[in-house]
Amino acid sequence: MEQAERAVPPRVAAAEKAAAEAGFTKSCLPQVGRLLSLAAAAKPGGVIAESGTGAGVGTAWLHSGLGAGARLVTVERDEDLARRAAVAFADDERVSVLTGDWRLLERHAPFDVFFCDGGGKRDDPQRVVELLAPGGLLILDDFTPSSHWPPRYGGEVDELRLLYLTHPALHGTEVLTTPASSAVVATRRS
Repeated sequence: MEQAERAVPPRVAAAEKAAAEAGFTKSCLPQVGRLLSLAAAAKPGGVIAESGTGAGVGTAWLHSGLGAGARLVTVERDEDLARRAAVAFADDERVSVLTGDWRLLERHAPFDVFFCDGGGKRDDPQRVVELLAPGGLLILDDFTPSSHWPPRYGGEVDELRLLYLTHPALHGTEVLTTPASSAVVATRRS
């Protein structure tokens, strides 16, 4: 069965519709979404975080794997997008949608799963790692696959990807999400 043929959770479909209505085109791919759902499900009582809510598509995927004892906190800089996402999750007290800079997440750390899709990934990688609980999962998407080591992008060493793949506090790998995209998945060492 093709990935696109798999059932999409209702909240994901609703978030995709909201993103289209808002003209937001940077939502996570379904293949990444399924990875997010799996990560959230792996931490059924955990604290799950997302930087870069957008219109809530990634949030909805995380929510689809959210355990009854888990909490999900997400932050979006764009006020309109954050408001749309907050309305979509207003019926679930386990979900908090924050408006502002990604550092608002700090007061909710440590995280058992952190989908760092917005702020932090590039501007403060060390702080991103520090926000993870021991054994916490970090997911970073929007990479272009590289068959080279060290990984390359645009003919140059991809320093950001290399940092996360070789960070001494992480044990990580790169996974292919589509033939043209990849994600770094890492766990914080104890």
